[in-house]
Amino acid sequence: LDTPGIIGSYVGLLLLGGVFAAVGIFSSSITSNQIVSFILAVFLSYLLYGGLESIAAVDIWGRFSLFIQQLGILFHYNSLSKGLLDSRDIIYFLSVIAGTLLLTNLILNSRKW
Repeated sequence: LDTPGIIGSYVGLLLLGGVFAAVGIFSSSITSNQIVSFILAVFLSYLLYGGLESIAAVDIWGRFSLFIQQLGILFHYNSLSKGLLDSRDIIYFLSVIAGTLLLTNLILNSRKW
C-alpha cells in the first residue's frame, strides 16, 4: 500500500469538499433562487477545478499559462493525491475556502442594511 498517497488523497478530498461547500454557500448567498444557485455553484466549481487548466492549455498565454494553471484546484490537488503534503497546496485550499466565505459574509452583511 502507498500510505502517503492514501493519506494525501484523503487530505486532498477533505480540502476539495471544503472548497466545493464554500463555493456552494457563496453562490447561495448571491441569489435567492435555489436552482440558479445550484447551477452557479456547479459552474464556479468546474471553473476552479478544471476550467482554469483548460484555459491555461490555450496557446495564446505564453509565459502566463503556468500562472493560470496554478490558480486552479487541479494543479494543487494532483500533488496532494500523490502523497506530497506541501504547505503551499494546503494554504491554497484554505485561502480559497476563507476567501469565498469572506465574500459570502460581505454579501450577507450588505443585505442587512
